[in-house]
Amino acid sequence: MDMDSASSVVLQALTQATSQDTAVLKPAEEQLRQWETQPGFYSVLLNIFNNHMLDVNVRWLAVLYFKNGIDRYWRRVAPHALSEEEKTSLRAGLITNFNEPINQIATQIAVLIAKVARLDCPRQWPELIPILLESVKGQDGLQQHRALLTFYHVTKTLASKRLAQDRRLFQDLASGIYSFACSLWSHHTDCFLQQIYAREEAAALSSLERTLLSLKGSNFCTHSKLTRGYTDNTQCRQVGPDSTCREKLEKTIILYTKVLLDFLQYHPCAFIPLIQRSLEFAVSYIFTPAGEGVTFERFIVQCMNLIKMIVKNDAYKPAKNIEDSKPESLEAQKIKTAFFTHPTLTEIGRRLVSHYFLLTEEELAMWEEDPESFAVEETGGDSWKYSLRPCTEVLFLDIFHNYSQTLTPVLLEMVQNLQGEYDINLNVNKLYNAVGLAAYELFDNVDFDQWFKNQLLGELQVNHHRYKLIRRRVIWLIGQWISVILTAFTSILNSCPPVDDFEFRTEQFLPYLESIFGLLFQLLQQVTECDTKMQVLHVISCVIERVNIQIRPYVGCLVQYLPLLWKQSEEHNMLRCAILTTLVHLVQGLGAESKNLYPFLLPVIQLSTDVSQPPHVYLLEDGLELWFVTLENSPAVTPELLRIFQNMSALLELSSENLRTCFQIVNAYLYLSATEFLQNYAESLCRSFCDLLKDITNEGQVQVLKVVEVALKVSPLLGAHMFQPLLPAVFRGIVDGERYPVVMSTYLGIMGRVLLQNSSFFSSLLTQMASECSQEVDQLLGSVIEMWVDRMDNITQPERRKLSSLALLSLLPSDNSVIQDKFCGIINISVEALHDVMTEDTETGTFKDCMLMSHFEEPKLSDDEEPPTEQDKRKKLLALEDPVHSVSLQQFVYEKLKAQQALMGDQGFGVLMETVDTELVRQLQEFLQGL
Repeated sequence: MDMDSASSVVLQALTQATSQDTAVLKPAEEQLRQWETQPGFYSVLLNIFNNHMLDVNVRWLAVLYFKNGIDRYWRRVAPHALSEEEKTSLRAGLITNFNEPINQIATQIAVLIAKVARLDCPRQWPELIPILLESVKGQDGLQQHRALLTFYHVTKTLASKRLAQDRRLFQDLASGIYSFACSLWSHHTDCFLQQIYAREEAAALSSLERTLLSLKGSNFCTHSKLTRGYTDNTQCRQVGPDSTCREKLEKTIILYTKVLLDFLQYHPCAFIPLIQRSLEFAVSYIFTPAGEGVTFERFIVQCMNLIKMIVKNDAYKPAKNIEDSKPESLEAQKIKTAFFTHPTLTEIGRRLVSHYFLLTEEELAMWEEDPESFAVEETGGDSWKYSLRPCTEVLFLDIFHNYSQTLTPVLLEMVQNLQGEYDINLNVNKLYNAVGLAAYELFDNVDFDQWFKNQLLGELQVNHHRYKLIRRRVIWLIGQWISVILTAFTSILNSCPPVDDFEFRTEQFLPYLESIFGLLFQLLQQVTECDTKMQVLHVISCVIERVNIQIRPYVGCLVQYLPLLWKQSEEHNMLRCAILTTLVHLVQGLGAESKNLYPFLLPVIQLSTDVSQPPHVYLLEDGLELWFVTLENSPAVTPELLRIFQNMSALLELSSENLRTCFQIVNAYLYLSATEFLQNYAESLCRSFCDLLKDITNEGQVQVLKVVEVALKVSPLLGAHMFQPLLPAVFRGIVDGERYPVVMSTYLGIMGRVLLQNSSFFSSLLTQMASECSQEVDQLLGSVIEMWVDRMDNITQPERRKLSSLALLSLLPSDNSVIQDKFCGIINISVEALHDVMTEDTETGTFKDCMLMSHFEEPKLSDDEEPPTEQDKRKKLLALEDPVHSVSLQQFVYEKLKAQQALMGDQGFGVLMETVDTELVRQLQEFLQGL
């Protein structure tokens, strides 16, 4: 691009691109987009945004196009990459002067210089840092500020690189500039202090901005170097609360403390010489009168974090065996011990409880006006790093844990002073908060039973309107103490035999169920905060889960309210997750009666499991669980319930961690209504399974095959027909001797079902596979039987072992020479299976097949046992028709052998039996005696 002719046309296009008229704007943007890959375009942009006489909007747009071009075309490997010659010229042009008068443009230029530095500094751009440092030393105020701004963005960008080689380069760079950067912010800090004492506010504000920039720049080098001391916070007293300097001053102070915290985090051993001064600084400002009038919340939070990190830093703790401790750890421990004396700890403990745990007027007003918002805010809105109250509680816990011997008597004395008093001024709230937080440490020092009877129970009965907050705190305190008791029980149980003393007894809870559930429902209606509704729903879910079917008389109102709540929570997906969880337990509690919820329930499942709907990201896992339990408890299939399965194909394509639940849902449909389900969805399901099996783990492969196995169990003829495309792979897996035992076991289970319950289909499959393998049918059948016998030990489930025996025995009687050749193996499997399933009647001395089921009985349940689901009942009814549970293996073996004997004659059958090991024959005769 010729510079002389190009500058005017690019300037014109940029001017048009700032227009509000889309008819002018769009063609200009398109023209600029086409020029992005033209040589010389970015040189023209550089000249335009460096020309301070041009319109600000045009220059701003030129900077943005230049910055975007760095991302797209600066790398050598990028398509249409800038030439090395042009990049060299651009790098030189970017740092020729630092005199940009417009702050916003100056910031963007600094950012784009940092982007180039990330790619080229220091190798291709070694002069950048020296020129920046030289410019910072200049006397011109604007040039110094812009160079500092650029220095900050460059160091920030270089420090963010993560490759080991880049980090080493930055450490080398930091070593060279760190001392200068520290001296720079020290100089500007001194200037600021002098100017603020002289009441030169404008000059002080300028110096403070430079202090902030230089400190930010040096802070990115902190991770590899050690800082000098820190600022004196008393300059806050020289700045009025409404001063324009105050905001920047507070930011600077916070940045000072951040330097210390970063140091402590990344270089704890190098920080050891600063432990004493850091503790003195932090403690004096937040726990003594020295901080009154000068501290502010964020500063207090930073100081508390500083103390906390020193107290609990692992690098400062000696090893259990003192001889194994590092010298640095011993030195740090010595400093901490010398600082945290009994008087210091006592003052810190008292001050934390009496001052920082005390509710502010704003918090009390929030409690009075909106207690729900107060509770949500208190339990968590912000991270402890940035909110004073959570940070105070964390510091209290850490100090109490590390110095409990000193602080326990202090806290107990404060509790003792309030015994017998009911304080409507809420001082007791802060104390109970401290005791609850320290419950674990205080467990052996407090007689909680007596305290509850003599004090806490009375607190719960005080009806003064201001005592609501205390009653809430007492309930919380009891909950904290119960947690400690349960922890103690856990440690006892870990070292003792199992006992039944700690189980939930439903019958003891039932007298209170109606009132508790009614009050919970009222509370759910009254509260407005999503977090509170979620907590109430969680408790409701726990109650339903515990009492199960006993909840049925009391859920009418909840069932009517949940559709309204679901509609109201359209923009609150986490609340909808809580509703889904509640519905899961509700469906389990209602059992077959849950069908009355279908008008609400099924659309909820439909939405939650539809991957084309954005909310599925949040709702899918709980929605799938609800879908499964709905099917489990469904008394019969409905068209609407069947229609939801249209969502499944997309879910299977996700191949996510929810696949197992998806397979459970498929199985549930098969048990619920195999014929309708397979006729509607078998084809698409089979396609999905074929795709899954191409790229899935062995465990996932087993899960897919188990679905096929269930389909063959519930509908042998239709199942084999519908899943026919999958069966050749199963057949090949058996012949090839699949090496993973669990997969092989599943293959044999599937083929056993086909051979036993659909022999004609097995014959056609055998013919098909023989053709594909270019083998004789009998030869291939012999290979299958031989592998089946050889890999019988892969099958561990007794049901499948019996199934294999029944399947191979179903080949008898036969005059096929291959089958007769494998007769010994078939008898071997049969005897093994007889050992698995036959039990001896000690009174009669006869054997009985323990897997036989003659009729279905409703089980008699104890109060604590859950009733069977509708699916459990369907499985038992299906088992009555399953050959594994309806055919006596003993009788089946006997009949097949008798039929083979009749076919071959006594002499021929005798010769055949001689191929079987004599010990196996003896065991077989023992099992068949009496038949």
